[in-house]
This record gives sequence, C-alpha cells and structure tokens, in this order.
Amino acid sequence: MSNVPEELKATLAGGLIPAVPVTFDREHRFHERAHEAYVSYLSSQPIAGVAVWAHTGRGLLLDDETAQRVMRQWRAAVAKPLIAGVGARNKDAPEATGATIAMASAAADCGADALLVYAPSWLKDHAQRDSLIVEHHERLAQLGLPLVLFYLYEAAGGISYSRSVLDELLTLPNVIGIKMATLDSVMTYQDVATHIQTRHPDKLLITGEDRFLGYSLRRGAKAALIGMGAVCSDLQAELIAAHFAGNAERFLELSDLVDRLAEVLFIDPMEGYIGRILYALASLGVIPGEAANDPWGPALTAPELENIDLLLGALNVHV
Repeated sequence: MSNVPEELKATLAGGLIPAVPVTFDREHRFHERAHEAYVSYLSSQPIAGVAVWAHTGRGLLLDDETAQRVMRQWRAAVAKPLIAGVGARNKDAPEATGATIAMASAAADCGADALLVYAPSWLKDHAQRDSLIVEHHERLAQLGLPLVLFYLYEAAGGISYSRSVLDELLTLPNVIGIKMATLDSVMTYQDVATHIQTRHPDKLLITGEDRFLGYSLRRGAKAALIGMGAVCSDLQAELIAAHFAGNAERFLELSDLVDRLAEVLFIDPMEGYIGRILYALASLGVIPGEAANDPWGPALTAPELENIDLLLGALNVHV
C-alpha cells in the first residue's frame, strides 16, 4: 500500500508551490476567462504544486460556487499536487472547527491532494487554547488527506504555537510539514526552524517568507509556498534549484533579484499584495487589466503600480 503523505512530501521537496490569486472584474465578478488564461500560464511553469484557497486566493472570502469553479479549473489543468487552504469564514469558536472540516471536505470533493490548515486564530485567547488547537488538527487529520500546518504569528493575524503544541501537531498522522509565515519576525522564523530541524527532521519545513525567501531557504526550508510565486515563478524556482544544487554564485544573484520583486509586492498596506500580484500579471500580459481586481484589498496607488512596472522591466521578464 502506497504511503501518500511520504510520496507527496517527496514531490514537494525542493520545489515552488505558488499560492494563487483569483481574477475578478471591476464589478467584482469572477472573471472566468482570465482565470483560465492564468491557470494555463502557470501550469507551464516549473512549479512543484499549486496552493488554492490560501490567503492569496481569498479562500475564506470566496462564495461556494466561485470557490468550487476555481478549484475544478486547477484540477482539470494541473497534474501536480493541489493544496487547498481550509479554515473558518466565521470565527465564532463553537462552530469554527466544524466549518473548517466542511471546507476541507469540499476541497477533497473538488480534487485537492492535501490541506493547508489556516491558523485557528479564534483560539488565541481561549482558556484551553493549546488542547483545542491540537484537537482542531486531530479532527482534520481524520479526513485522511495529508496536512500542512500553518504557523502565522499573532502580529500577522495568526496564532503562535508553543513548542509542546508544535511537537504534538507534527506527530499527528498525515502531517507532512509546516508552512512558516512570520512576515517581519526573523527571530521567530529562526527559532521555529531550528526546533523543527532538531526535533522533527522528517517533516518539510516550508517557507512562506516572501520578503526573505533566500535567507529562509538557507535556514532550513525545503520548499516554498508563497504568494509571490504566483508571478515570475521561473525566477523563484531557479533560486530554489540553485540553493539545493549548491550553486552559491547563482543563488546570491537570484536572491537579490527576488528580494527586489518582494519589495514592490509586499509593502504596507500588506493586504494590497494580492492586488499588486494581479497587476503584475496584467502588466506581463498573462491576464487582461480588467481582471486584475481584488474585491477585498485596498486601492493601489500610482507610485505602487509604477514601481511594479519598473521592476518587471529591470528584471526583463517575458511571458
């Protein structure tokens, strides 16, 4: 009998897993034609898998019909692993775990290969916080799909896991690894990365650190699941490959270029990064400009857009 979690872990190791956005028109209607064009484009890129319904794809905000159309388009076009973000739209604690399980079941029905578990931030002030975090993940593990944990620290809207909770979660059946997204807390990333490499070396440490991607690889990440990977994927995939090949000169060159990309996409207000990624895709001609809209994000400024255009020109990116 095949070991699906181990096979999936081997497939993802050393690779880029873009967290993909969803295209909307100016009236905030799902732009299916643009989405199909984007799916076709990304499926030709050197990626190890695709993360759908993650924050970049507004997974907790999509209506059920749009969410299923999105997932099914990806499933029909991509033979590589699909990782579905799952969580609770309504953060009412008594119902949140049940809602997460329902979303996970819908993901499985749509063909997801694994689940990326949104941080259960509704539990951060609960008296039984630690035990309920573990129970939340135990119930998801019972669905049978491989799980990727998500460490999003509290200042970024997530929940910090204690070392004992991390140890319990990482020993759950089906857990293949953990995505780290600490945003601007390098110290948190270092400490948790060291703990995982020391105590759980069999698990995938997956970086979600767009703003210090190269460094996060040097500190032990074995794969990258990032929103930035949704654009200029080949550049980031080559960076990861250069790291694991030990090609230091090329790694450093690419790391500088990728940092420059991150520095025009991931800036305050941070919620604007999704719109910036969509704008970059439109600027490259991957999707039409009319489809580069994020209904939930802030309005983007002319200087932001100009900086993206200038950077893409400097990178000499072509579709």
